[in-house]
Amino acid sequence: MKKILFVSTRDPFSGRYSGDVIRAKKFLYFLSKKNYVKVISLANSNYKKKDSKLSYEGFSEPNIFLKIFYIFSSFLHLKPLQLGFFYSPKIKQFINDNYESFDTIIFQSFRTAQYLQYNAKEKSILDMADLVSENYYQSYKRLFFLNPLKIVYLLESILLKKYETNCLINFKKILLHSNKEIKSLEKSFKNKIIQYSFGVEKISNKYKFNKKNNKIIFIGNMKYLPNRDACFEFAYSILPSIIKIYQDTEFHIIGEISKLDRLILERKNNVKIHNKVKNLEPYLNNVICGLANLNISSGIQTKILTYMSYGIPSICSQKVAKNFDAIKGSKVNIYKNNKDMIKLILKLKRNKIFSVKSSKSSLKKIKDFKWDKILLFLEKII
Repeated sequence: MKKILFVSTRDPFSGRYSGDVIRAKKFLYFLSKKNYVKVISLANSNYKKKDSKLSYEGFSEPNIFLKIFYIFSSFLHLKPLQLGFFYSPKIKQFINDNYESFDTIIFQSFRTAQYLQYNAKEKSILDMADLVSENYYQSYKRLFFLNPLKIVYLLESILLKKYETNCLINFKKILLHSNKEIKSLEKSFKNKIIQYSFGVEKISNKYKFNKKNNKIIFIGNMKYLPNRDACFEFAYSILPSIIKIYQDTEFHIIGEISKLDRLILERKNNVKIHNKVKNLEPYLNNVICGLANLNISSGIQTKILTYMSYGIPSICSQKVAKNFDAIKGSKVNIYKNNKDMIKLILKLKRNKIFSVKSSKSSLKKIKDFKWDKILLFLEKII
């Protein structure tokens, strides 16, 4: 039995419907079947210890004044501002004091890479998932030129690009999703990179074609700029064109959202918000399609895998499709522009053969993405 330390900035047991939280939880339960796993995080947790081989320790976050100091310090050292925001001297000290007692240390996301102990390089794995620098650069280009955050996103994308490249050198293995991102790094880190995909818990067909179906759904954390941008654009620029044809059409957003954004979006009668949902199934009735209409995208979009696992026809942008290898060979519908997206939605609404074919293709393809298959790669690297 090996001893594994898992370092995260979030609570994997929070129940949040977020890709990194779901992935971390799956990793931990799988690894703890045959190993002892210790989780440390910036977040306190409601985790109740059920297994003697899995334990959790949450470190309280620094107060706001210390956070500002750490962020400013990151800026002075030309490091991503996020490193300062997620810095905890207690986590740093814990790893420095205890790294020798663990056989493997898994760092989830680049934000935890700053805690790497130099002497522990040969036992350390970085779960990058995707390259965040690309997301920030796309966000910078997407933001309105008078938006004060534009310069922040540009600066952060530059600092992230440099940091991502430099920090990868220090890890024994690096976990990534996208072929495109792997190709951009493989010259320098060819023997270190391991590709793996996101998985789904179960496959259950919840889709039934009916011309009376009236729901378009979007699953995602609305505190994440690419998701927020996609939903606001759809609600204000695309949904009205569909409502002109089918007045009962509703746009359902499923995921965490700020009070202000919820207030703004719900001013539109046909937009419905479902915050902090733990069980998706009650919201999947009478659905036309699931959206992944992101203008800013890198890595894997777990929302598409979720739609596919329930047999829901999905629609995604070309940017999402370029980074997402899982949709190759499936009938995920890819649009070029907003007019094209509207045509696809109306076709899925009206055309039974087209819709059912899309649903069946998704259910067939998603069988390759069951968690129990995907997680087997972990045994080979720890």
